[in-house]
Amino acid sequence: MDEYGPSTYGDRIAEVYDEWFPESSRAGEVDAAVLFLRELAAAGPALELGIGTGRVPVPLHREGVELHRIDASEAMLARLRTKEGAASIATSVADFRDFELEPRFTLAYVVFNTLFALRTQDDQVMCFQAVARHLTPDGVFVVEAFVPDVSRFDRGQRVSALEAGLDEVRLEVSTHDAIAQRTESHHVVISERGIRLYPVRIRYAPVAELDLMARLAGLRLRERWADWDRSKLASTSQKHISVWELDR
Repeated sequence: MDEYGPSTYGDRIAEVYDEWFPESSRAGEVDAAVLFLRELAAAGPALELGIGTGRVPVPLHREGVELHRIDASEAMLARLRTKEGAASIATSVADFRDFELEPRFTLAYVVFNTLFALRTQDDQVMCFQAVARHLTPDGVFVVEAFVPDVSRFDRGQRVSALEAGLDEVRLEVSTHDAIAQRTESHHVVISERGIRLYPVRIRYAPVAELDLMARLAGLRLRERWADWDRSKLASTSQKHISVWELDR
């Protein structure tokens, strides 16, 4: 495999992304996310980082929110362009750790753990800073991310079966570096046609560290929830929805 870069995950997985993560399986979650983000976007415009194949932005755009999208993967954006209504969403092909756009946004957001695709703490801080530069005075930055659970790993590794069909097996194989807060994973598909590898490399961060990144970027926490329905965050929560605003 060539060196893993900002577009690697999207370029590799684009061909199967909608099959593995169908919109129908997350319909209720997407509806709740769109309602949450629509309220914060107000008059807009809004910016999504790492837009993928459009699970959230396409329905959000249908709700009348003017959207701009950033993604490093041309393959993912090609998939997005096949979706009804996607053609009218402005697009920038860029690495979202650092970007410069002319518009200023009432809402910037990154969902489905995509912030962790930035694989160093410096890159994640740079992303917060870039977002802060692009917010209107009353704008907010929303992140959906998992709450790290290192107990998933046994001696720094994990192998799990995601699907075991008659003609195909899909596995997740991961190694974990607790010091660097990184995982290197593969979705491995084994079938009669051969073996396909879909690499996923991330650098996760706990909630408190994300708040420090926000502070370095001149942002402060406005609210935090366990899910898009604004349920209360608890020590057992598996993910969080965090909303930061400019610290004026």
